[in-house]
Amino acid sequence: MTDYLKEYQRWLTGDIFDAATKKELKKIDDPKEIEDRFYKELSFGTGGMRGVLGAGTNRMNFYTVGKATQGLSNYLNSAGGGSVAIAYDSRKMSKEFAEDTARILAANGIKAYIFSGVRPTPELSFAVRQLKAKAGVVITASHNPPEYNGYKVYNEDGGQIVPPQDKLITESVRGAGDYSCIKRVSFEEGVRRGLIVTIGEETDEAYFAAVCGTVLCPEVIKKRAQSLKIVYTPLNGAGRMPVLNVLSRMGFKNVSVVAEQAEPDGNFPTLRYPNPEDPAAFKLALELASKNGADIVMATDPDADRLGIYAGDKSGNYRAFTGNMSGALILEYRLARMREKGILQDIGKNGAVVTTVVSTDMAKAIAAKYGVTLIEVLTGFKYIGEKIKEFERAVKDNGGKYCAEKGAYKYLFGFEESYGCLTGSYARDKDAVSAVAALAEAACYYAEKGLTLPEVMDNMYSEYGCYKEGLWSKTFYGADGAAAMRRLTARLREDTPSKIGGYRVTEVKDFLTGRIFCFERGNKADKGGTGLPVSDVLYFELESGWCCVRPSGTEPKIKVYMGVKGGSLESADKMLKDLSAAFTGLIKERE
Repeated sequence: MTDYLKEYQRWLTGDIFDAATKKELKKIDDPKEIEDRFYKELSFGTGGMRGVLGAGTNRMNFYTVGKATQGLSNYLNSAGGGSVAIAYDSRKMSKEFAEDTARILAANGIKAYIFSGVRPTPELSFAVRQLKAKAGVVITASHNPPEYNGYKVYNEDGGQIVPPQDKLITESVRGAGDYSCIKRVSFEEGVRRGLIVTIGEETDEAYFAAVCGTVLCPEVIKKRAQSLKIVYTPLNGAGRMPVLNVLSRMGFKNVSVVAEQAEPDGNFPTLRYPNPEDPAAFKLALELASKNGADIVMATDPDADRLGIYAGDKSGNYRAFTGNMSGALILEYRLARMREKGILQDIGKNGAVVTTVVSTDMAKAIAAKYGVTLIEVLTGFKYIGEKIKEFERAVKDNGGKYCAEKGAYKYLFGFEESYGCLTGSYARDKDAVSAVAALAEAACYYAEKGLTLPEVMDNMYSEYGCYKEGLWSKTFYGADGAAAMRRLTARLREDTPSKIGGYRVTEVKDFLTGRIFCFERGNKADKGGTGLPVSDVLYFELESGWCCVRPSGTEPKIKVYMGVKGGSLESADKMLKDLSAAFTGLIKERE
């Protein structure tokens, strides 16, 4: 009998597994499904874990979530204890997993602060700092399909865990023993003992105030807030309460919410995929916008850390903005207003904008125009959050003064291509609530100038160049799929192409080895280190663009990011299409 079948039988017969779990497993009649559920343990990676709900070692359930929490508890107690803040979104079992997490922490003597209802991930990041907790946990699968849920861990600074802490916690989770080692008390007992505490409204109030505090031009909002028409959908997630609260505080009254997607609902009844990156998610919102004549249409994902937008032009048509487009637009708006207000003159190159290696290169052009420093990090907002912490530490060490040469930067803005940004340092993760506020503010400012957001974006293309980005991905299923992913990246690394389609490769950054090299007379020439953490990522700098390959950290996918700069949007579209065809062809060759 193979190992996965032995584990399957153990779950069917073991005393620690409940009747509902056994009943679910007995109904499975597909050997492949049994294998997929038990061929491995759901991996607790560098930020936590994410998977399909259900019984089995490779699924999200009370046993796998419980083991993760027991491991986190062991780690915290070995490091001196402390408290943990817990949040959850609208997904199936999110509340149940959050409450069970609190029960396990309490059984291990760790105080658990838990929200009374769904809250956005960025508010959890904020709450960790406000409550001075040693860690945070949020139960969410972000933008994944309805059958998924997840478990993300945050450090005491409010950022997702990063090296070396991520490895230490991961090792603690893996070493937590089997499921019989999980300690629990009843929720009521935890409350009675003062080890489970509900997070009060004061945290909401402080969070809303922090988001509203990032506004740069309240006088313009005062002029235009009444006339600006906004359509918003939380996609049945956690965003409705905080988004509407912040918009109301800013003065926006003309806000219409998509009724069918307003209430938290893990079934996502009108959506096949609750992802603001998916145009299909905007169907109902765009229908409402057309009826209302809305200026902006905005959607947040289930845990409200990502924002997608469509903006209306003067003809009444709506243009979709990618995460790169909205990020670049907010960056341009905020730096321009900071310069007008004299803020940048005082900061200069000591001001820092942080993006990822797969975000648009337009950010570099914008940062150069305003004379601020642009810093690139690996994919994942946790690395942007880590930079904010590093900046603050360096400023403190420098006597409270900014100095780029000493790494003592003032954080100005950070964004990544996957629809996430952060306008202030009050949190350490991307925040769709603050992104809503920033775009609504920008829309008011430009409306005062007689411009729509599509016109502003076109003006930016004219000034900086027509940057276009794309993403291609392929999903790999099961044990065979995981091995195929590893083989693919290994082959690209061993036999690195010097040309991709009609594009010559000028430089390659291999973040797994930490080296940069170029091609000289057909041979690789080492150019030094990347200066970034180790990660299974390959970045190809091309004569007329770039592309980057990485396995997803949250899904069983290989992702290929691409970017080009054309003389016009039409030429950029063609360049991106050609590059995409060439690189996906290369990927298929190497499989």
